[in-house]
Amino acid sequence: FRAERCDIYTDVDGVYTTDPRITSKARKLDRIAFEEMLELASLGAKVLQTRSVELAMRYKVRLRVLSSFEDNDEHAGTLVCDEEDIMEWNVVAGVAFSRDEAKMTLLSVADRPGIAAAIFGPLADSGVNVDMIVQNISEDGRTDMTFSLPVNQVGRARKAIDEAKASGDINYAQLVTDEDVAKVSVVGIGMRSHAGVAAQMFSALRDEGINIKVITTSEIKVSVLIDRKYMELAVQALHDTFGLELVA
Repeated sequence: FRAERCDIYTDVDGVYTTDPRITSKARKLDRIAFEEMLELASLGAKVLQTRSVELAMRYKVRLRVLSSFEDNDEHAGTLVCDEEDIMEWNVVAGVAFSRDEAKMTLLSVADRPGIAAAIFGPLADSGVNVDMIVQNISEDGRTDMTFSLPVNQVGRARKAIDEAKASGDINYAQLVTDEDVAKVSVVGIGMRSHAGVAAQMFSALRDEGINIKVITTSEIKVSVLIDRKYMELAVQALHDTFGLELVA
């Protein structure tokens, strides 16, 4: 349609630094970059679907998130736009979280070429969405392989791994599953030019006595897997650590 902007009406009045139900300090963002919104949407923020942000980013159509229940003027809501249209970037734009996570570990897997493909190939063929992956240091030719996945796919994943073991494609001592974990992430395009975000994040979690089980990073995000019971505390602590109550 060659539209300059697409207004999306939802049950909230914009994109917030995190879920206001978790912390009253959450603030509505005036603007957020496509890349940041895409990361937040994929990491658990439910304001926009990932596909809508992908399309807007590809065709460079700005999105404006507005409330269906309020009178909106020209400056209402949150504008999702190209990062070039944002005058001042926040190092961290938001904290996302997902409660519906699980962690699976294959203990004492043979450490040989192709073992990762032998594990994750059948998982992919079974439609399991593997996210974080950690392989421990090899000892005596054996290693542990840990990965996270949606909790509702645990049964499917276990079946795929059991079948791979039965066929002789993989061999391991034990399959351990933890279905009581959550993923918490900080996102911001400012991370590209500011060092130390991960260290700040890890220090904040340490100060709250929260143990990190798995870590994954990208250019503009850091995600950790933690015990689900600490999820809200982690979100609140990270929101405070990065001063997101001052973001606009």
